[in-house]
Amino acid sequence: MSTWRLITTWNAQPAFNMGLDEALLESHGSPPTLRFYSWKPATLSLGYFQRFDDVPAAREARSVVRRITGGGAIHHHRELTFSLVCDAAEPLYAGSIGESYERVHQAIAVALRGLGIEPVLRGERRLASERQDTGMCFHHSSALDLVWDERKGVGSAQRRTHGRVLHHGSIKLGTTALEGDIATCERYARGLSPESFAPALRSAFESQLGLRLESGVPDALERARAKELGPRFVDPAFVRRR
Repeated sequence: MSTWRLITTWNAQPAFNMGLDEALLESHGSPPTLRFYSWKPATLSLGYFQRFDDVPAAREARSVVRRITGGGAIHHHRELTFSLVCDAAEPLYAGSIGESYERVHQAIAVALRGLGIEPVLRGERRLASERQDTGMCFHHSSALDLVWDERKGVGSAQRRTHGRVLHHGSIKLGTTALEGDIATCERYARGLSPESFAPALRSAFESQLGLRLESGVPDALERARAKELGPRFVDPAFVRRR
């Protein structure tokens, strides 16, 4: 069993959320870390390789950031965001990249089943949530995405660099006007919040992934680096880069 640090940061500013994830990715001396977080204000995050002008929702969102992970745009509202940051040598990330996605998503599925949801990996099926030309993560899917009600409800992306892994994920508790008809938890558990769902998710990560999670906080160096890095993610030149 591997011991990981658990950090929770609810209703955090967009710059802080992205800055802290990058600071953790850079921090080779830090323990492997699982973070649960939410956003204030509601924010659209663009995948690292997306063009601003190719995501119509980016012109409607109140706040926009650019992630350092790939994938499609996510509207961070009525959802729980998580990140896993560790050395690539951790057992969780042994084998292929696809195998690591499957491990993480199968653990999330256990937590979702506690709400009465029956999530499965998408496989080769076509989903009712698929839409063209939106650039939104939950309108496009891959075989390893977690789905229910024939719609996508969990999205993930990874960044691997210098022997480290950052795995971002989003679990949709409800939908928004920018995302529309996607899979959500609220059909099965009304009033669910990130804070109220987090304990079940923590338990699933521990039991399914063989983790021992110890509650902690970012250390002084991580906080300072997050403060330094954060403004870049909301800088208009970075957000709108082509």
